[in-house]
Amino acid sequence: MAGFVGSNGLRIRHSGGRDVCVVRGVSMSLEWRKGLAAVAIAGGLLIPNGVLGTHAVETMTAVRADATTETRRLNTQESAVISLFQDTTPSVAYVTTFAGGRTPFSMNIMEIPSGTGSGFVWDNDGHIVTNFHVIKSAEAARITLNNQEVFNAELVGYDADKDVAVLQIDADKKKLKPISIGTSKNLIVGQSTYAIGNPFGLDHTLTTGVVSGLGREMRSPTGRPITNVIQTDAAINPGNSGGPLLDSQGKIIGMNTSIYSPSGASSGVGFAIPIDTLKSIVNELIRNGRIVRPVIGISYLESSQSRALGISEGVLILDVPKGSPAAKAGLQGTSRASFGKVVLGDIILSIDNKPIADETDLFKVLEEYTVGDRVKIGIRRGEDISTVALTLSASQV
Repeated sequence: MAGFVGSNGLRIRHSGGRDVCVVRGVSMSLEWRKGLAAVAIAGGLLIPNGVLGTHAVETMTAVRADATTETRRLNTQESAVISLFQDTTPSVAYVTTFAGGRTPFSMNIMEIPSGTGSGFVWDNDGHIVTNFHVIKSAEAARITLNNQEVFNAELVGYDADKDVAVLQIDADKKKLKPISIGTSKNLIVGQSTYAIGNPFGLDHTLTTGVVSGLGREMRSPTGRPITNVIQTDAAINPGNSGGPLLDSQGKIIGMNTSIYSPSGASSGVGFAIPIDTLKSIVNELIRNGRIVRPVIGISYLESSQSRALGISEGVLILDVPKGSPAAKAGLQGTSRASFGKVVLGDIILSIDNKPIADETDLFKVLEEYTVGDRVKIGIRRGEDISTVALTLSASQV
């Protein structure tokens, strides 16, 4: 199995870009948890001794008894939600990540808790699925199951482009309850959703809502687009990342991943990666430990910056590594001529006559192909427009 993704782990590629809207991953740094103890005071009344008389105490006791009786009279919908939670929560995991460091009281390298998130049991082999951004800076991780047993986790593999990671724990199969897998194919706006996770470190918390939108798009940690994302108004907060989004049958339809929020707290706009996207990624990570995607073999300038250079469409090539498909096809990157003048590289306009307006289009079109496919790339070089053919190679992740 692979090691963890910290300073001693696998290298991570970053696009260096920024999103147009404020979309935050909802794994939780431990800084969020400071001060939560103060909330406990709000859970009860502070009443000085002797203020309440005997009659008042008897009245409160009677009211409490009546209230207890009333809570047992659950309607059909409430009973269904309670059953859903009780059946599913054994499949939800609490992810705690650690980084190496020294404390003020010791010069020895120690494991220091660095954050928390959520995950879910995928199968009886102990595979736990979560978001890549939950564990990307971790040097170690531990999984706490619903029965409060804690296990050291190993990293099986990750897909940074889709914000998915698979961990594995060595647990007795009898203690594992794989989550019930649904489909995201026929979802309808307005149908009920249920999110279970560990917001603010509060393990196994249930929130409810509806499917608020379909076909949304968000950026992964590498800048690549994640498409067909589910939007929900079920409250999602820091610590919910990696947890399941369920339908009314208790089947997972998505993995809670991010929220739209200027403040970082839930604003009723949450996003989940659809389960139909997760299935193929998770299964390939379990088989091979990595995801292989076709690439042209270039680095590019993000459209937000290239537009400032007067490039209205297409993807500007910055660099063409030696030996890449792009280099073999003769594509040219941006360079600096004499006296410091910048000479712009080729601009990709199309792939097999499919228009490429920006890097999002580029990635979407490439997902239609496999490694080894032969494609025709339409480019602009200076004032000239031409087409070159190349063979797509495997991404090096």
